[in-house]
Amino acid sequence: MHLKNGRPESIENRLEKEIRVYDFLDSLGVEYQQIDHEAAMTMETCKEINKAIEAAICKNLLLCNRQETDFYLLLMPGDKPFKTKFLSAQIGSARLSFAKAEIMEAFLDITPGSLSVLGLMNDKENRVQLLIDEDVLKEEYFGCHPCINTSSIRFKTEDLEKILIPALKHEPRLVKL
Repeated sequence: MHLKNGRPESIENRLEKEIRVYDFLDSLGVEYQQIDHEAAMTMETCKEINKAIEAAICKNLLLCNRQETDFYLLLMPGDKPFKTKFLSAQIGSARLSFAKAEIMEAFLDITPGSLSVLGLMNDKENRVQLLIDEDVLKEEYFGCHPCINTSSIRFKTEDLEKILIPALKHEPRLVKL
């Protein structure tokens, strides 16, 4: 695995949704590095990717309320345990559970295992509320998938806060887990 500046040299055999991510980042002038790897389906693989990109890839969880009327994308450190009761109390939504894969695909154009904050660029109707654990913002670099789990990218966390999130038009809510 080798970290390269900017988009991959060739976009042949890449999905349109991945290419849209690189176009989006380039249009905003965000500097980023990209790496290709095997599908990140286990924590062991994720740990190897984290070492290669030298950024903490956070857990990305798509959650919903019991009625499936409110949806949340939670970004939190990968090594932090997730306890719904702590989050539920902070956002005033009881009975949180994981949203169905169909919702993830319909709202964010992402499949399970590829969830990323960058999927919010596909949520034009703002159906998903962005929640960020405050510890995520303490890292120098932010790592995530470009809407596909066979690549990862990293960019400065400052760019996430000051450029990407405003461009995604999803006002984040900071939480403490």
